[in-house]
Amino acid sequence: MIDITSRVQEAVGRSGVEDGLCHVFCPHTTAGVVVNEGADPDVRADLLNALGRLAPADGSYAHAERNADAHIQSVLAGPAVLLPVDGGRLSLGTWQKVFFCEFDGPRRREIWLRLLKA
Repeated sequence: MIDITSRVQEAVGRSGVEDGLCHVFCPHTTAGVVVNEGADPDVRADLLNALGRLAPADGSYAHAERNADAHIQSVLAGPAVLLPVDGGRLSLGTWQKVFFCEFDGPRRREIWLRLLKA
């Protein structure tokens, strides 16, 4: 889980959108985007451990590429988040951060942003 909050905020700042929405989308089937606690790194470890238990790498899967666990984990995390923008800044809770979740890498990945004015 990679904290991308500052990168997303930089893009929001450059956009000129003062009030609206920021859609953060991951166009990959073995990765995702989530919002969760960013203050305690143990939370990230716990989340990744739980996802690993729900879809273990050594599970019995039909998918021939041997990364079915990553596909399942990305479905659980989700491909996108929609965030409010207020005063030109992401409006997140005190402990919230935006994370890119890599389940089958490292690989070269993209995150797409779309900003909508209110």
